[in-house]
Amino acid sequence: MKAVILAAGKSTRTYPLTLTRPKALLPLAGTTIIEYILSQLQPLTDEAIIVVGYKAEMIKEHLGSKYKGIKLTYITQKVQDGTGGALLAAKGKVKGNFFVLSGDDLICTEDLKEMLKHKNAILSFETKEHEQFGILKAKGDLLQQIIEKPKEKISTQGNTSSYLLSDDIFPLIEKQKPSTRGEIELTDAVSQCARVHDIHIVKSSFWMSIGYPWSLIDGQEALMRAMKADKSGIIRKGKNVTIKEGVIIEGKVIIDDDAILGPHCYIRGSTYIGKGCKIGAFCEVKNSILMEKATIPHHNVLGDSIIGEHVNLGAGTIVANLRHDNGNVKSMVHGSLQDTGRRKFGVVIGDHAKTGVNTIIYPGRKLWPNTTTLPGEIIKKDVENGG
Repeated sequence: MKAVILAAGKSTRTYPLTLTRPKALLPLAGTTIIEYILSQLQPLTDEAIIVVGYKAEMIKEHLGSKYKGIKLTYITQKVQDGTGGALLAAKGKVKGNFFVLSGDDLICTEDLKEMLKHKNAILSFETKEHEQFGILKAKGDLLQQIIEKPKEKISTQGNTSSYLLSDDIFPLIEKQKPSTRGEIELTDAVSQCARVHDIHIVKSSFWMSIGYPWSLIDGQEALMRAMKADKSGIIRKGKNVTIKEGVIIEGKVIIDDDAILGPHCYIRGSTYIGKGCKIGAFCEVKNSILMEKATIPHHNVLGDSIIGEHVNLGAGTIVANLRHDNGNVKSMVHGSLQDTGRRKFGVVIGDHAKTGVNTIIYPGRKLWPNTTTLPGEIIKKDVENGG
């Protein structure tokens, strides 16, 4: 069995993290999104065709030619013309039935096994927000049509964009005209396929879409909740990790190679500490993702946040993660404030950014790569393009 993973797109909703890496390589729970997907495919698949585009070389270099026995083949989507165009790039590489998965969704092996009970299948999830997702129109457990963001309620079954299809799909994609977005939509081809072939709907037991930066925190919490930690609260500790005097760890934590903690710091919640990270004296880090060689040096408070590679927080930098009114934190995306769905959410900091001493950052704000803040600065808005 083969799988096609669509990982070519340039994700602007996950800026500033995807300014310096493809979305498929975003980290959570000690791995990357695409490695997690491959781990779930591993018992079922002998080859994965990964459709790449934006920053393709980073994915190829990171994964190589094999992953835990799965042969990896890379196909480049030369023109970003939608999910239909992405899958069409893999034409000739697959025959018979194969999985089609998004390179930014969390799925599980058990659901994929359920899909294999049918010749053609689509994975669904329960939602009450029909205007936000593609919705499945069904007759019994058979798909009739995928309707994108309908104004009226059709059903509560949303499209996860996870499919089991056959090579019959390719001629249908080739017949599609560009949508109003100017893209070739895979959903249109799948809807057309449902008119002539039975496509069974399989209800997901676990599925999450990594659509925004805060989705990484949601996903990490979900994955680490199922992991076992030792008595000290550590799920996994890498090589050459230094834990100095007075370090307190609560919750579930993954510590990668060469990290240095302490003295006297407090780590809690579902936290990932990347390779070569430093968390110094009298710091508190909670429920966060720290990428490679991030430095949280001393007297910092950081919660529910994502910190990029080689970021340095100045002494006394405080990240607020809670509104006074206890409402959901909002964050700016494409010029408008988006509800994160989280009561607690801190900051997203791009690679190589630095904060001045005693910087205070409002909840839900973002700092672009290589930006800086002044000592004592209060960050009320996103900091872009050098601040």
